[in-house]
Amino acid sequence: MFGFFFFDRIIVNIIHNTSNYHPKVLRFLNVAFDGTGDCLIAGDHQGNIYVFDLYGNRFNLVQRTAQACTALAFNLRRKSEFLVALADYSIKCFDTVTKELVSWMRGHESSVFSISVHASGKYAITTSSDTAQLWDLDTFQRKRKLNILRSVGIQKVFFLPLSNTILSCFKDNSIFAWECDTLFCKYQLPAPPESSSILYKVFAVTRDGRILAAGGKSNHLHLWCLEARQLFRIIQMPTKVRAIRHLEFLPDSFDAGSNQVLGVLSQDGIMRFINIQTCKLLFEIGSLDEGISSSAISPHGRYIASIMENGSLNIYSVQALTQEINKPPPPLVKVIEDLPKNKLSSSDLKRKVTSGRVQQPAKSRESKIQTRILKQDLTGDFESKKNELPDGLNKKRLQILLKGYGEYPTKYRMFIWRSLLQLPENHTAFSSLIDKGTHVAFLNLQKKYPIKSRKLLRVLQRTLSALAHWSVIFSDTPYLPLLAFPFVKLFQNNQLICFEVIATLIINWCQHWFEYFPNPPINILSMIENVLAFHDKELLQHFIDHDITSQLYAWPLLETVFSEVLTREEWLKLFDNIFSNHPSFLLMTVVAYNMCSRAPLLNCNLKDDFEFFFHHRNNLDINVVIRQVYHLMETTPTDIHPDSMLNVFVALTKGQYPVFNQYPKFIVDYQTQEQERIRNDELDYLRERQTVEDMQAKVDQQRVEDEAWYQKQELLRQAEETRREMLLQEEEKMIQQRQRLAAVKRELKVKEMHLQDAARRRFLKLQQDQREMELRRLDDEIGRKVYMRDQEIAATARDLEMRQLELESQKRLYEKNLTENQEAVAKEMRADADAYRRKVDLEEHMFHKLIEAGETQSQKTQKWKEAEGKELRLKSAKKASALSDASRKWFLKQEINAAVEHAENPCHKEEPRFQNEQEDSSCLPRTSQLNDSSEMDPSTQISLNRRAVEWDTTGQNLIEKVRNLRQRLTAQARHRCQTPHLLAA
Repeated sequence: MFGFFFFDRIIVNIIHNTSNYHPKVLRFLNVAFDGTGDCLIAGDHQGNIYVFDLYGNRFNLVQRTAQACTALAFNLRRKSEFLVALADYSIKCFDTVTKELVSWMRGHESSVFSISVHASGKYAITTSSDTAQLWDLDTFQRKRKLNILRSVGIQKVFFLPLSNTILSCFKDNSIFAWECDTLFCKYQLPAPPESSSILYKVFAVTRDGRILAAGGKSNHLHLWCLEARQLFRIIQMPTKVRAIRHLEFLPDSFDAGSNQVLGVLSQDGIMRFINIQTCKLLFEIGSLDEGISSSAISPHGRYIASIMENGSLNIYSVQALTQEINKPPPPLVKVIEDLPKNKLSSSDLKRKVTSGRVQQPAKSRESKIQTRILKQDLTGDFESKKNELPDGLNKKRLQILLKGYGEYPTKYRMFIWRSLLQLPENHTAFSSLIDKGTHVAFLNLQKKYPIKSRKLLRVLQRTLSALAHWSVIFSDTPYLPLLAFPFVKLFQNNQLICFEVIATLIINWCQHWFEYFPNPPINILSMIENVLAFHDKELLQHFIDHDITSQLYAWPLLETVFSEVLTREEWLKLFDNIFSNHPSFLLMTVVAYNMCSRAPLLNCNLKDDFEFFFHHRNNLDINVVIRQVYHLMETTPTDIHPDSMLNVFVALTKGQYPVFNQYPKFIVDYQTQEQERIRNDELDYLRERQTVEDMQAKVDQQRVEDEAWYQKQELLRQAEETRREMLLQEEEKMIQQRQRLAAVKRELKVKEMHLQDAARRRFLKLQQDQREMELRRLDDEIGRKVYMRDQEIAATARDLEMRQLELESQKRLYEKNLTENQEAVAKEMRADADAYRRKVDLEEHMFHKLIEAGETQSQKTQKWKEAEGKELRLKSAKKASALSDASRKWFLKQEINAAVEHAENPCHKEEPRFQNEQEDSSCLPRTSQLNDSSEMDPSTQISLNRRAVEWDTTGQNLIEKVRNLRQRLTAQARHRCQTPHLLAA
């Protein structure tokens, strides 16, 4: 649901509310105007996109994208299409009429915040923070991609208006200009002065692409001259301005693109419009309470669409905001400010913005007088409505300006022509004519009018086809290409303006041209002849004397609109005057051209000379011709003056073009019918001729096939006879060849036998050589094996020697350990013997004491026996110990000898030794045999048994170690014994 509110300066305030129980405002995010400036599109944060027709006072929902839009563009080549950048980083193209998706473009990895469309509508540049991409809007394919470092970043990339240049602005304040087609870097702007250096955030360019305005987080504005490529002015905004959020130039109807008014949107939500030349603050929109978020200005400068901070959309009327903007500049005073040639400081470039009205520059006395005279000339019809033109122009003032200067300024000419002709710019109607395609009458236009430029030929073909679709008579008008060509060449980049200029020219300046169609306009030529007869009878009589009619001296000038006899500058100057005056001015120009050329024409006597004169350029001053035309317009009597027979200027109607039927319809219809009949007859004739040609071709083909068949049959008969003769000859040759072949076979058989015998001998010799070689190889192998065996035996011997040394060292180690053990046992036995001796001494001492004490004889006897028994047991123990030590030494020696012997003879089979060992061990005295348990004391017996067990355990450990050593040596010896056999095998 929309709410529309109307204020004094605001045309309309649009608020978008939901119709729910709790309504809320849907905020608009982006807005963009179309090429006409009468329609705009706006998108809200929910993805709804609306088209607002300011001329038709209506709106329409054209798309629901379901996501917020980040940028919009509505000035594409196809007027009903627009581009929208969405929050998912994609760009979509929709049609406002069909409401269908035209294309979907992807490629960005971050949000797109800017869409710039080329002036032709063919290309578009989409910009995000990390990249900019160039798209072809005919195919919707990406052509190029601008990649940059992440540390730099992009501020904006856009096309310069009405040019083929791309401007790229980066976050490091570097600005580059690129050629659109080749992407060649044309130039780079220098760095701004350090004293006034700011980080650029926003940019704006005038319509003519000459001045670049840049701003950022500062109240300073930098103005760059792109032609001189230097900073020429720094504007200081009021102190209230701390940062600039948006810049846009306000188009003017009188400046031909060199815009002077710049809109500056600051951080406080107020958009201030200043004059960049006088630095005066003209007006402002928005307020602190109702701030502006972003703005867009229509191409013709009539409307300003602003998105407010509360989400609503305001549309302002520039004419209501100020009257100074739409007034034309002083006509005879022109102030030109030269750009600084030297490098100036920032203080020299800086200007402050002051509030108040724009002050006019001081005028000299001479200029005041001249201005007073102009005001005196302009009195009377200044307020007449019939002289008021669109865009604030006045026809009388333009005519006075034209008479003063002789022509319009070059940069204002196209704008003035459009205003004088009051072109409606009916885009829809023109598109419908163009959509009908190329007219059949102009399909082969290039054959009759070969033009080098294919683009110019294509534009001419489209324009003529649109004229033919508009009115059928133009499809049969032979001179229409000659009449339209100069305008097509002049407006080749804007076909709509070109078509409407030609249509306006035909309706007004070509009145009554088609009444005698298909003949030249006799009535118009009669008017010219009457005027010429009145002003220059001698020249007319000269034409009559040489049979030169108006169809020769007037009609070539009219049908080509003087394009063949004038240069471009002369032609433009002439049509400045033609479009500014009554339609009869064109006819008077023909008379004036002849009168100004009377001297060379009076010298011409041949018809070819006259034809050449009126179809080629001549040495003639166009200013003299124009002055003569004005003289004729004023001095020609009313009864023969063409303006009494021609209607006043009538502009084309807006919306739809008027019906053009100022021609003899029955003749055109008759010609159309005749042409259709002739075309049908020609088609019938072509079909019949094609049928006859097909039949004749079939007959000729049949005759050729018959002749070919007969020739083939004759050739076959001749070939058959030839083949028979050849067969007989071949049979004879075959018999001879068989005989020769049998002889050759015999020779080959003999040769084969000789070759086989030689091959057998060579094979036997080869086998013999191979066997000898094999024997030599085996001898070498045997020698190598013997050498390896000797090396192995030597290595084994060295290993055995090392083992022998190891065994010797181990033997000495074992003997040392055994000696130490024996010493320890001997020491222990000596200790026991000492203890026993001390005990015996003690007992003897006690015994002596007892004897001395006078004990009984029986006790003495008993103790003596015990002492003897102990002494006997001690001796027995000493003997047993000595025998045990002797047996262990002997057994150790036997084991060591056996191990050494086995190491010296490793390949001998080891004999079983367990039996011998048992036999040897049986020969050893056993301790148990010597022990007399009956004669020993129990404690002594236990002690001796314990020592015997310890000695047996120690001996068994030594024996076990020796056995393990012998087993390892035996295994190594066996391995070394087997190695040579393996090598031999």
